[in-house]
Amino acid sequence: MEFGNINVLAVVVSAVAALVVGFVWFSPPLFEKMWLAAIGKTREEVAGQSPSRFLIAFVAALLEAYILAALLNIVGGPTIGSALQLAFIIWASFVAATSAANFAFAGRKLTLWLVENGNHLLVLVVMGVILGAWK
Repeated sequence: MEFGNINVLAVVVSAVAALVVGFVWFSPPLFEKMWLAAIGKTREEVAGQSPSRFLIAFVAALLEAYILAALLNIVGGPTIGSALQLAFIIWASFVAATSAANFAFAGRKLTLWLVENGNHLLVLVVMGVILGAWK
């Protein structure tokens, strides 16, 4: 299914993949402990938060995947190579750079920036691979 040369199914799959990446990234075997320490919360405190955060994350991932797909069309169509390049450029220039400034002014820990931005980079790379490979 396409919408203005954008494969909507690939966008939805990319958004679902973003949540899966987040679940794995912030899991106990990987970065959960480091992330919890950096935000100063316990696992129980985070688990007690509103489940609406997952809906917000999914809608944000849909928008992110849609914009990445649109930009891929602008630069000549989705390929894995162009998708990976664009994913890194978007991450470095918009995600990492702006969040670094926000973290600096808020006095947040570098550890938190690394964990959260590592997740964002991996999400964009996974989205790029899905959007670039899906013909």
